[in-house]
Amino acid sequence: MFYNFDHLIEREGTSCIKYDLNETIFGKKDIIPMWVADMDFETPTFVRNAVIERANHPIYGYTFRNEAYYESIINWFRNQHRWEIKKDWIIYAPGVVPALNLAVQSYTKPGDAIIVQPPVYFPFFTAVKDHERQLVNNTLIKGKEHYEIDFDLLEKQASQSRMLILCNPHNPVGRAWKKEELEKVADICLRHNILVVSDEIHNDLVLPGFKHQVFADLSPDVAAITITAHAASKTFNLAGLATSSIIISNPDLRKRFNDTLQHLHLNMGNLFGFVASQTAFNEGKEWLIQLLKYINHNVDFTVSFMEEKLPKIRVFRPEATYMIWLDFGAYGFSDKELKNKMIQEAGLGLNSGIDFGSGGEGCMRLNVACPRSILIDALEQMRIAFE
Repeated sequence: MFYNFDHLIEREGTSCIKYDLNETIFGKKDIIPMWVADMDFETPTFVRNAVIERANHPIYGYTFRNEAYYESIINWFRNQHRWEIKKDWIIYAPGVVPALNLAVQSYTKPGDAIIVQPPVYFPFFTAVKDHERQLVNNTLIKGKEHYEIDFDLLEKQASQSRMLILCNPHNPVGRAWKKEELEKVADICLRHNILVVSDEIHNDLVLPGFKHQVFADLSPDVAAITITAHAASKTFNLAGLATSSIIISNPDLRKRFNDTLQHLHLNMGNLFGFVASQTAFNEGKEWLIQLLKYINHNVDFTVSFMEEKLPKIRVFRPEATYMIWLDFGAYGFSDKELKNKMIQEAGLGLNSGIDFGSGGEGCMRLNVACPRSILIDALEQMRIAFE
């Protein structure tokens, strides 16, 4: 079956954060929003049909996760990532970001040091600071072609820390970390008794030529210190259904996470999230293949456009995700000036790099998971403003 990712869908008026809050977030209604990490592609028809079928039943009562739900997750990881997991390892959470906070509460105490690797998804910071833990920045090194992990600094920081929140693949710089890189991280964490919370929500969105390495699948020893967070939400555009899976093979760690989840009464879940996720994992392979092809073409188009028409903007071509990290440092703008220019002159809403922490200065994050016509208009508006 052919899926049409060029189809334009009107999202305004749907209580959509990405479009209906333009004026609230950017101070200007008439902009093209290319920031928050959801896609402007329609959720797959087979997922919508499954949700509609369940919605047609007249009662939406308390619901449990049945065997078929767990089997869909187990089979997806087996087929997509060659990772064999068990039903008992899978814990529901109402999203990956809530899971990060639950993990911090489950395994650390106030004052404990937790390492993050900025520039990184900004809820990592609040998951640490909101619970009175100490934030430790293992800032990534900006290389010629891509960002790299500062292993020497990580070695020093690990001796005084309790946890590492890993972004794998990395958002926003788009790295699909190589197995060798993750093995170095694992070696440091094992030697210093560091727990690893691995956010792998983008693990299905690895672009051609690259591969995702599940951190916990490096070895049994690594699995014993790892909490893996995953969801269908980024892959199949289901973020509004608040359903994710936390995979923990270590029974002690699993019990502690589960206890926190149940003490907060967050373990019931979302009926339609279960239906949508299960259907997506069972039927979504071909849709995902076509999606990745389309996103990769959008990435190709953006890189070529920048090289030809805006060569002062440094583009970090993503190995994974549908976000492109752009470095505007050559223009010499302050972060405030850059943001204002993008909004007021280019008419675009992007994420400011400084929101992602240290190393994000002078940069912005661009979401290219949209129909090509929107991307062309956005890049042309950027060209006019910055040329």
